[in-house]
Formats: sequence, structure tokens, C-alpha cells
Amino acid sequence: MCHLAGAISIDSAQRSLTRSVQGDVFFSVDVTCNGRPTIQWTFMSAVVSRTIGTWQPGVYTNITEDYSSRVQPHRNGSMGLSDLRLQDAGFYVVTVTEEGGSSKDAGFVLKVNEVLYEDLQYLFIAALALGCLAALLMVAMWLLNMACKKIMAWRHRKQMTENDATELEHFN
Repeated sequence: MCHLAGAISIDSAQRSLTRSVQGDVFFSVDVTCNGRPTIQWTFMSAVVSRTIGTWQPGVYTNITEDYSSRVQPHRNGSMGLSDLRLQDAGFYVVTVTEEGGSSKDAGFVLKVNEVLYEDLQYLFIAALALGCLAALLMVAMWLLNMACKKIMAWRHRKQMTENDATELEHFN
């Protein structure tokens, strides 16, 4: 049990996270307490405030229906949230309560971007491939143009030679 006031510790390396729509986020915390803590995660935005879930490691887990298919609670207090949506952007609070009633909070800010980095990679690769294809087509057109000019010059010379031969026959 957490007998001493201030015996609760919530450590986290990163409190501001940015992820993409349909991606995953992991709110990494390390909760330490002398007893068995109760961990509660809450979501807050300008529009809404709602409980995500509450659990006591090794005893029970209660994730709200809205989040049941997307939240993965962890024994150390961390929480994974999958299949992110734009409305998931906001402030997340983890509240750790000791058996004696004392509690401590830690907050996280999550930004959710619409544009996926992977989409930009595919767009860049597609643009690069199209650029290479365009360059190859331009070289092919140039080569065909050069070949066409050589064929036309050859035909012109052949026609001139035939015309010269015909003129020589008329003079003889």
C-alpha cells in the first residue's frame, strides 16, 4: 500500500505527442507506489471530457465502451490507443490513486494529423517514377525524331541520285 503522502510517482519521458489518423499512440508512464494503485485515464478537449478507463493492475480493468476496442491498458500505468481519429486530439490525464485515497495526476497532449507521412512517401515515389517515365519518353521521342530526320535525308539523297540518273539518260 502507498502509506506515505507523496509516495506516488508518475514518470514519463514524453508529454506531447503527434500522430497520424489511423495510427497508434502509446502514452508511456511508469507509476510507482508502495501498494497497488488504481489508474484512471481521462480524455479532455474543448468539446468533451470523458473517462477512458480505470484499472488496478492484477485486479480489474474497466475500459469504457467508446474505447473498449482501441485501448490497451498496461500494468505500469501506460496506455496504448489505436486507430486514431481526429477527435482523439486533446489532453489526456492519468490519475493514480493509492489505497489510502491520495492521488497524483500527469497530463499529455496529443495532436492528430490528417496527412499521413506514409501517404507523402507514396506520393513522392509516384512523382519520382512519373518523372523518370517522362524523361525516358522524352529521350525516346528525341531518338525517334533523329531517326526520322536521317531516314528523310537518306530518302532525299536517294531521290536526288535517281533524278540525277534519269537526267543523265535524257542527255545521252
